[in-house]
Amino acid sequence: MPLRRRDAHGRRQKLTAQEPDMSPRLNDKVAFITGAGIGGIGAASALAFAKEGARVAVCDILPERGEATVAEISAAGGEAFFVRADVSSDDQVRAAIESTVAKFGALHVLMCSAGGSIPEDDFIADVDLTVFDHTMRLDLLGTMLACRYAIPEIIKSGGGSVVNMSSGAALRGASPAHVYTAAKGAIISLTRALAGTYAKDHVRVNAIAAGRILSKRILESIGAPGQAGSVPDRQDAAGRLKDYPFWVGGPEDIASIALFLASEESKMVTGATIPADGGRSAY
Repeated sequence: MPLRRRDAHGRRQKLTAQEPDMSPRLNDKVAFITGAGIGGIGAASALAFAKEGARVAVCDILPERGEATVAEISAAGGEAFFVRADVSSDDQVRAAIESTVAKFGALHVLMCSAGGSIPEDDFIADVDLTVFDHTMRLDLLGTMLACRYAIPEIIKSGGGSVVNMSSGAALRGASPAHVYTAAKGAIISLTRALAGTYAKDHVRVNAIAAGRILSKRILESIGAPGQAGSVPDRQDAAGRLKDYPFWVGGPEDIASIALFLASEESKMVTGATIPADGGRSAY
């Protein structure tokens, strides 16, 4: 039975169902993604964004990995190009953003996916200061520089979205990766500050606190749960998987959240950090 409402004169009016918008979620948008080399969260997000209509600037420090992501997007019918940058370099990040705007004419979405920890990240009393400097520059400075140059361009384009990658470690702490935990925690604080500052300019800024994601980098460095000798194996992977059945995910699981935050589906969400760590931060 069709729904009805009354007009100003009390007459009943028929309400017609609104046609759903079936256009791609990022149609005509331009996205810039750091750390988008093949095999990781950035690459999965780049592919997801392109499938939803975005033109994507794939940024990575390794050309062969970045070009591989571009090739995958092109094979799927999307549009992308590779731009090389060390995210800890002010000049390189600025140039990468400028080249993106020059090629596509606008910028609407920034995703800061470049980052990570290194095995030498140790207890705070033992950690080498070069490790501290490397981790802070890669994770925190890299995120800050991308925001520094992308947000003004997003504002010029009429607004958009920033998605920063944090970690479940920032919500619960990680031992012994004290420096990585600090860097990822700072990204959450930076995200909140930027969200409050740029809301008036129609720029939303959110973060994702990812848990154990079996990206290519993770598999190469610490292995997979249950794999003999891997870091998760030494951390009682079987017990953790029993307590947290969603503990382990793939890059595409985070990409789906990033796509939500990049699109207008999340237009009421800013300054938020979404935990995607299988529930570990909740207990």
